[in-house]
Amino acid sequence: MAGPSEAPRVAFRLDASGAIGGGHAMRCLSLARALADRGADCLFLVNGEAEAVVPALAGVARRVVGPTPEAAVAAVRAAWPDGADAAVCDLYRWTAPEERIFAAAARRLLVIDDLIAAQHHCDLLLNQNFGADPAGYDGLLPPGCRRLIGLDHALLRPDFAALRPAALERRREAGRPRTILVSLGLTDVGGITGRVCAALAAIPDFARAEVVLGPAAPSIPRARTIAAADPRIRCHVGLDDMAQVMLQADAAIGAMGSSSWERCCLGLPTLAVTLADNQRPTALALAASGIVALAGDAAVLDDAALRAAIAAFLADADQQHRLSQASAALCDGLGAGRVATALLDSLDG
Repeated sequence: MAGPSEAPRVAFRLDASGAIGGGHAMRCLSLARALADRGADCLFLVNGEAEAVVPALAGVARRVVGPTPEAAVAAVRAAWPDGADAAVCDLYRWTAPEERIFAAAARRLLVIDDLIAAQHHCDLLLNQNFGADPAGYDGLLPPGCRRLIGLDHALLRPDFAALRPAALERRREAGRPRTILVSLGLTDVGGITGRVCAALAAIPDFARAEVVLGPAAPSIPRARTIAAADPRIRCHVGLDDMAQVMLQADAAIGAMGSSSWERCCLGLPTLAVTLADNQRPTALALAASGIVALAGDAAVLDDAALRAAIAAFLADADQQHRLSQASAALCDGLGAGRVATALLDSLDG
């Protein structure tokens, strides 16, 4: 492990795939950047599919590991024979038994959780979601575990906090949206992006749609075909500067997940589409609080209903202004720094 004058060593264990998406990787990359800014040396332990789903992983130190916690421990020891100073686990399929094994590779373990449904073995527990209740973890965590709960700890890249003042100034006045951001997850579950593009092509009430897709998104051919026939629609595959695109957009059609908090940070009014069962509770809570408009579940929305929801959303500038104001109040974009500081401070305890 790192000595007093050496960089703290932090190992991340996460997966990304077509089935689970790339959100876990993206938020861990944000935390790793905040840790690196504070002098830490970070290593990612990922599944074999992860880099194809999240190309940004190519820019960090990483090793492909098997699914067991023993494989992760071995990878940490191979990189750092004395072990890591801290480890971060962002895996739904690991709970206390697996985390206990992985914890042997580091002095401190941070677990990132969204479900509040299982026991965990860790020194710090992060749940960054809207409405998460710290008391929900009573009986699920070991004594002394520090709980980092809520959107003050949302793991966003620093670009979002940097652009927040300009974004909020830009959105002070209500008006019909001209530029629409379409961003429905790196893995584009069920080809939802292509369906949204087809709906937008039938709606006259906007000037431009910036459509962002992951490199493995199944909608790429369909979206490009629609864009070739409608010059208002532009496709971006593997976009790097999402914060700048969000700044320039007037409204968004987006999936729930980590990108929800990016849009909130920049006050970008959003029509949300849920793509998985575990997204539904947060989507319903945000909609009930007037923070997003909710189209519904992609799996049950037919094309006519999806087109009607988008048309109604784009036509209501007053609603968009209210959504912008409410969402911007939720998240300041500084959470990754707070979590990084808490993790590194725990090493002194």
